[in-house]
Amino acid sequence: MTTATVPLTPTAPSRSDRIWRIVRLHLAAPSVFIGIPWLIVGIAFAVSVAIAALITLSGEDTDGMRYSWAVLSPQWYLVVVGVQAVGMTFPFALGFGVTRRDFWIGTSVLFAVLSLVNAAAFTILVQLEKLTDHWWTGTYMFDSLWYGIGPWYQDFFSTFALQMFVFFVGAAATTLYMRWRVVGVLAAAVALAAVLLGVGLVIGLAGGWDDVWAWVATFTVTGVFSGVLVAALLCAVGGYLVIRRATPRS
Repeated sequence: MTTATVPLTPTAPSRSDRIWRIVRLHLAAPSVFIGIPWLIVGIAFAVSVAIAALITLSGEDTDGMRYSWAVLSPQWYLVVVGVQAVGMTFPFALGFGVTRRDFWIGTSVLFAVLSLVNAAAFTILVQLEKLTDHWWTGTYMFDSLWYGIGPWYQDFFSTFALQMFVFFVGAAATTLYMRWRVVGVLAAAVALAAVLLGVGLVIGLAGGWDDVWAWVATFTVTGVFSGVLVAALLCAVGGYLVIRRATPRS
């Protein structure tokens, strides 16, 4: 006699498995998310060292480099990364049966992980720059702007918030483009500009700009970047609401 075998029913992947598959899908091209941003940092560092050397050779002090924006050099590219993460990967993921919800959650997890790792790296580099007296050459690359003037966790939080913001601005703008094309992006930009101008007009007519600037002067670095993080979360929520009905088109 032969024994009948019962075929095993494959178990559906859990939500966490589906999310991490999205993360791995994005990281199939690690140069986009890791390689190029840190290449930009490396180039900015080399340029900063060269500038510091020229300043030193001219007999001047390099303290003025503390106002250099070189530390922000990768942030502009990370907006493009946010665009690519949605614009290039979303159609591909849908072709494999990934839901819009899982795609957005997985993409958000990737943004959060990258922001945490980069924030930790920048925080360490700030401390190393200060410890080595600016790399023994007077080079101000990481210990500049608001970095290095407060405790280490302030540098960590500000970097995390800023990177989350640039990621989600790029991603949210791309969802608008996929849903409503150029008209949607322009309409959102015009609406935002109209709101800002309207608020400014109301404040001006009320003669309240002095009070506004006095209030802004009370902000701490942590307070400012708490607002930046809130803006990032708003972009994340808005992007999810739009991508639910977005259709990739050529």
